[in-house]
Amino acid sequence: MYVHFDGYPDSKLPLLLSAHQNRFAGDLEAMARHLIDEVHIGWEQLGTDLLDGAPDALRRTLTGGEEFPSRQLTNVYNTDGTPAERELITQDGTDGLEWAYVLHESGIEVIGLLAYDRGPVVAWDTDPRCRIRTDPGAWNPEAPAPVVPPRAAPRLSATAPASAPTPRKSVRR
Repeated sequence: MYVHFDGYPDSKLPLLLSAHQNRFAGDLEAMARHLIDEVHIGWEQLGTDLLDGAPDALRRTLTGGEEFPSRQLTNVYNTDGTPAERELITQDGTDGLEWAYVLHESGIEVIGLLAYDRGPVVAWDTDPRCRIRTDPGAWNPEAPAPVVPPRAAPRLSATAPASAPTPRKSVRR
C-alpha cells in the first residue's frame, strides 16, 4: 500500500513495530487489514493513532509529544480527470519509490529500493526506540538490519541498596 509522506525507516519502522506490539497485540492479520485491506487508494500519512495502546513513555519517545492522525489519500484523480483507483504496488512497479515494507509472520522486511530488490527482516519484537539507519545501501538483504538497540538504563547492583548510602563508621581515637 502506498504511503505518501515520509517513508524513511527511522520514521515508519518504529510506528509499525509499536503498532504490531501494542495496538494490534501481535495480531498481524488485524494489522494488515487496517493498513492494507481497509484503505481505498493509499495513505497520505501514517500517524500516531498507530501507537494507541503503547505505554505513554514509549509514545512520547517516538513522537516527542507530537500527535497527528493517519490520513488516507482522498480526492485523487488521474491525468484524464477520472477518479483514481487503488493501485497494487509490486516489485515491478516501484519506479520513483525509495522504500518498501513487507509484512511477514517473523517481522517487517525493509527494502531500500534505490539499492536492492529485497531487504533484511526486522523482527516484530524489536524495540521501537532503536536507532535506525536511513541509507538504502545499509539495508543489504544478506546482512543484519542496520538497527541499533537503545542504550539500557543504568541498573543498580544487586548487592547495593537503592536507598541513601551507608554512613561511614567513625574512627576511634
